[in-house]
Amino acid sequence: MRILVVEDNRDILANLADYLGLKGYTVDCAQDGLTGLHLAATEHYDLIVLDVMLPGIDGFTLCKRLREDARRDTPIVMLTARDQLEDRLQGFRQGADDYLIKPFALSELSARIDAITSRAQGGFRRTLQVADLKYDLDTLEVTRAGQLLKLNPVGLKLLAILMKKSPHVLRREVLEEALWGEDSPDSDSLRSHVHQLRQAIDKPYARALLHTVRGVGYRLTAGRDMD
Repeated sequence: MRILVVEDNRDILANLADYLGLKGYTVDCAQDGLTGLHLAATEHYDLIVLDVMLPGIDGFTLCKRLREDARRDTPIVMLTARDQLEDRLQGFRQGADDYLIKPFALSELSARIDAITSRAQGGFRRTLQVADLKYDLDTLEVTRAGQLLKLNPVGLKLLAILMKKSPHVLRREVLEEALWGEDSPDSDSLRSHVHQLRQAIDKPYARALLHTVRGVGYRLTAGRDMD
């Protein structure tokens, strides 16, 4: 599971990242509101841990813009040293799912993360998203910018693998093993399927998401082109 932690205090950020990493989560970090908003709006996260007092834009504003402008429903746990009821209510009004008052026990944060993600997995469709590309794992529907895309079974499997690991690079041999196991076809098969996938998800659009990392493999990301 991938978590974004947005916290401007370096010591707290390091403690959260280390603890969540030891719990088995993949953790990305941001130390200001604008960077946090950019990551939250352009990458896929299963949950966001968000401090209220941030440079750039505060956590309340970030949460509101993520819900209203970016249309993201990623679960959010807000962190704050402000324990007034009105502050907590404001967080919930802006779209927060839970609220923790500093100082707090790391074990309590972990328990709340587990509870929120368990509810989300049970109550909502399983959906992968990178930028404006979405893949509903329950209906097998793939859309980009709201337009339905047609992919063959291998293309769907390849896309799911790349989206789940986004923005990381996946080596060719890893993709071949995941797609075909020990019965991997000739070396041109993966290249052919990647080409077909790129034609479907990138060709009609100005922004490329599927990138080739020469001599290594492929990655799906809204970041800078590495071709």
